[in-house]
Formats: sequence, structure tokens, C-alpha cells
Amino acid sequence: MQRSAAEKALIKKARAVLPAGNFGNMAGDIVIRQGKAGRVWDLSGNEYVDYVLGSGPMFIGHGHPKVTAAVQAQVAKGTTFFANNEQGIHLAEKICTAMACADQLRYVSSGSEATLFAMRVARAHRGRDKIMKFEGGYHGMSDYSLQSLAPKRFSNYPQAIPDSAGIPTKVSEEIVIAPFNDAETAVSLMREYADQLGGVIVEPFQRLLPPKPGFLQALREAATNLDIPLIFDEIVTGFRFAYGGAQAYYGVTPDMCTLGKIIGGGFPLAAIVGREDLMAHFDKEAVGEDEFLPQIGTLSGNPVAAVAGLATLEVLERPDTYKTVFNTGRRLMEGLEKAMRDHGHTARVIGEPPLFDVFFTDGDVSDYRGMFAADAAKARAFTLALRERGVFKGDSKYYISLAHDEDDIQVTLEAFDDAAKSLKDI
Repeated sequence: MQRSAAEKALIKKARAVLPAGNFGNMAGDIVIRQGKAGRVWDLSGNEYVDYVLGSGPMFIGHGHPKVTAAVQAQVAKGTTFFANNEQGIHLAEKICTAMACADQLRYVSSGSEATLFAMRVARAHRGRDKIMKFEGGYHGMSDYSLQSLAPKRFSNYPQAIPDSAGIPTKVSEEIVIAPFNDAETAVSLMREYADQLGGVIVEPFQRLLPPKPGFLQALREAATNLDIPLIFDEIVTGFRFAYGGAQAYYGVTPDMCTLGKIIGGGFPLAAIVGREDLMAHFDKEAVGEDEFLPQIGTLSGNPVAAVAGLATLEVLERPDTYKTVFNTGRRLMEGLEKAMRDHGHTARVIGEPPLFDVFFTDGDVSDYRGMFAADAAKARAFTLALRERGVFKGDSKYYISLAHDEDDIQVTLEAFDDAAKSLKDI
């Protein structure tokens, strides 16, 4: 794709005023000007089928008229009040009705906050300090979350490896790392550390890895027997795999879950959701001073994000919404597999229809170490080749939207084939 002088100048300016020339998300070599439905345009006017979707929140597409109208009406009435508002209460009611684990919720403004507070609630409730998480599992940017997310070297379980500079070494001692999709090892570690664990947090669908049959059920059974709160991080999967999230899709109910992305309709909004006795730790009158967990956020539950979320969920309640998304995703997964096969690449397409990617490997891809063994350089080259062919994708996944239409699918399938052909010499 050609870059205009204006876009090149803005990229140069970004490098001067932003560390690494970006916002900490994607590389700063492109500037997106606008989005509509399933497509985006860069500042140079190049058009792309969009599978980034703002890293997932734009599940019903960019600029959906129902969301746009709701937001415009609310902005005229006020954008935030630091107080209860009608829209936020209605959205909370709708979410609690949808999620099996939900008696109550507490709003925050980001997924990182949601997982941080969910882990804190679990520790407060049980009076224990350690948290079990899974190698390769992403739970945001807090010190507890950035442990063995993407280790470049492997250690024996349950040793945690910090993923960032600036994290106190003591934090790693409070994290128990288990392998995703290995129920036997995970349950064994839960039993071994039962007297020290405050809770267990897991992505029910870890990054792009579906749970093996029985894995989530084994965690649920062990957590119940040991009286350890089980937290599902559904920032990504909530309202994406089913209206009731991954807990409905896979048929396993946690004690708490975290939600984000889709529930804000493209605006900053996330939530800690769970059983009433766990959520009571946010209420000093309910639990007393010693077990109270203070939480304050300037924009938590603001009405603009709430109306965007309400409008989005109302669209998702329509008949055949998830059938449409899954059909689109299946066609694209099948087309991606065909492109790899036709052009002789050793590769595996992993995920579920709303969320998937290709891994250049012939090995098993059911845990972080299997993902790590794949050819990342070839995957990056394929992603860049797709961008040159009008398909905008992040480094790690394809997000499928309700707005992706037949033209989007055909453009993408053709790009898959041509990009796969271009990789033959790599």
C-alpha cells in the first residue's frame, strides 16, 4: 500500500512525541482515519477489511447506526457525572441477566482494572495471598497479571516469570503458574497450594486456544471442592462466543468473571461480575471494615459508554446474530486452511469461528509452549502480506464482526490465497 505525504508526516510526528511511535498497541507504521461496518481506511485513503476491530470491541462493526444515535443523544445530555446514572444501571441489569455467574457487578474502565480487582476480591474473600494463573494467559497489565504471559524461557511449574521490568520480585512468589489444557497438573497444583490460594484465574478460551474437553469442568470441580474462587477472564469472550459468554458456550459457570471490550460498545468500560457474597467485598456495610475492598474510578459506569453498551447488546439479542458470526468465521477458517494447503505451507488454523489465527507449525497447539514453537517470523510476514492486499489484522488474531459481509469475505479469501502464494520462498 502506498503512503501519502500526510500520513508519512504524521507517522514521523508520532515517533517524536510517542514512545516507539505508537500508543502501546499496534506498530506505528499506519494511521487509521476512519471505520465503517467491517472496514477501515488509513490516512492515505487505502481501504482494508478490518479484523482488528479495535482489538475486539467493535463486534457489531464500526459506526453502527444504533450505537451512533445512542451516543450522540447521550453526549448532548452529559458525558460523565461520577454518580449513579440510569443508563449504567440498565446495562448492569442486562449483563447480570445474561451471565450465569452474575448476581452483581462493579464497573471499571479497563480490562486490566477488572482482572486486578477480581483477583483482589478473591484474595480478600479467602484471606489468602496467592493466585493461580495459566502460562500464556493474558489478564491485563497489572503486576499480578504480567507473570508468565509470554516467557521466552521456560521454568518448571509453578514458578512464575515476570513479563516486565519494574515488577517487584516478591510478586512472582505470589503467583502459581499452571499449564493450560493440562487438567491433571492444574488440579494437582490447586490441591498442593489450597491453603495458600486466594483464587484461580483463567481465560476459558486462552488467547486462541480452545479448552480441551473436560478441562474447564475439572477446574470447576476442584475449585468447588477446595472452596477456592474460580475467575473466568471473559474480557475477550464475553458476549462474543454466545450472549452468555464463554461460560454459556462451554457450559461451565465460574464464581466471578471479568468483562470488557464488547460491553462498552467501543468506549472504555469493563466490569467485575460475580456471586453476591464475593461482590459484597465492595460494600463496607455488608462485610465490615476489615474485609472491605475500596474501588473508585473517575469514569466507571459513565453514561456514554453505558448507552453504547446497551445499544450493542440490543443488536446482539436479535435472532441469528451468533449464527451469522459463526458462519462467517467458519468460511474464513476453511479458506485460510485451504490457502495454506494449496501453497504447501505446514500450518494449523486454531481457534473458534469468532476468533482464530494461523500457526506455522506441524506440532500440537493446545498450550502456550505449542504456540511458542510455531514460526512467528513467517506469521508476521503473512500478516504484512495480507495488509498489502487490503486485509487489516493484528499480530495475533482475526476478530470476526457481525458487520463482515459477503464482499468482505471474498476479498479476504482472495487475499489469503495470494498472500500464502507469496510466502513460498520464506
